[in-house]
Amino acid sequence: MVEALVISNIILWIVVIVLALLVFALTRQVGILFERVAPAGALMPTSGPKIGELTAELTLTSIAGEPLHVGGSNESGLASFILFISPTCPVCKSLVPTAKALVKSEKNRMQLIFASDGDELEKHKSYARDLGLDDYPYVLSEALGRTFEVSKLPFAVLIASDGTLKGKGLVNTREHMESLIESMDTGITTVQEYVNNLHADTARSDFEASAMEETS
Repeated sequence: MVEALVISNIILWIVVIVLALLVFALTRQVGILFERVAPAGALMPTSGPKIGELTAELTLTSIAGEPLHVGGSNESGLASFILFISPTCPVCKSLVPTAKALVKSEKNRMQLIFASDGDELEKHKSYARDLGLDDYPYVLSEALGRTFEVSKLPFAVLIASDGTLKGKGLVNTREHMESLIESMDTGITTVQEYVNNLHADTARSDFEASAMEETS
């Protein structure tokens, strides 16, 4: 009886040790996978105005009949976050509250503008009311979409207060929109560029450390 109890305890400890080793190996593999998988930023098209270029000012009229200036230098000192949406885009509808919360979290650093083209004006007015956009400029302009060559929705454009294009791309999540703001703050065009720079810095540091070890 005593021998059976000792043997069972030994087997139990062996099982625990094996499980601990498996958990350690799994944790290590998750860490490696995290390093290899690049964060997803906004999908930036290669056509249209380039990041860093000065945008031309467009004088538009919102669906409420109010004048609106998009692009160029902004006297208010606010950056312009333009989100292109459409009543026929289901992703756009779910992304609107996220865009409002994101811009609000920037604490009066930028203004949020909604834009679209096509369809009837009354349809967009109804769409704006349903989404609670009464406090935000909403423009219906094909010229604006052509200027930034918007082909798919939802699409976002970020213009600095001095009129410089800081970011643009297809956005489907909050992380995509945040990547545009991050690119403006860091001066790095895309998240992919940031990851490449990070890997390059790591490789350079490893090379320098290896060279120092060889000379010592």
